[in-house]
Amino acid sequence: MKSMLIIAFSLLSLGVMGQNKPYLSLVDADRIYESAAAKAQAEGWNVVIAILDDGGHPILLKKMDGVQIGSVEVALAKAKSAVFFKRPTKAFEDAMKGEGGSRIATLPNAVGVEGGLPLFKDGVIVGSIGVSGVTSAQDGIIAQAGVEGY
Repeated sequence: MKSMLIIAFSLLSLGVMGQNKPYLSLVDADRIYESAAAKAQAEGWNVVIAILDDGGHPILLKKMDGVQIGSVEVALAKAKSAVFFKRPTKAFEDAMKGEGGSRIATLPNAVGVEGGLPLFKDGVIVGSIGVSGVTSAQDGIIAQAGVEGY
């Protein structure tokens, strides 16, 4: 039994290791953060910026001086929503304003506040960015600057 598990694990590892699936590296996350942070600083906005991988796990999270601590969880939630649903959180915000929008509030991990954007490489989702600290529209502007820096 033990040898079968070792063989199965080895085959699984070979399959995963042999893939050329795009991914978000720490260097990529740093570049995205720097672009987003530059926009926030240029506008005088203190925010939290979270960058997640394609599984919704943090690669990078930075909280600027003076931003409320509640924005840490909000930035993470926005980023998680964007990567899990492969769409901007603004799509949920807009849907919540429409007829039947209250159903969005019942979806696990769906955040109906602008500021979360998915990140794609070669048409494959590789992660996301979430920003919180100012208005949702301003968070969205900062997140977009991060995407543009990618």
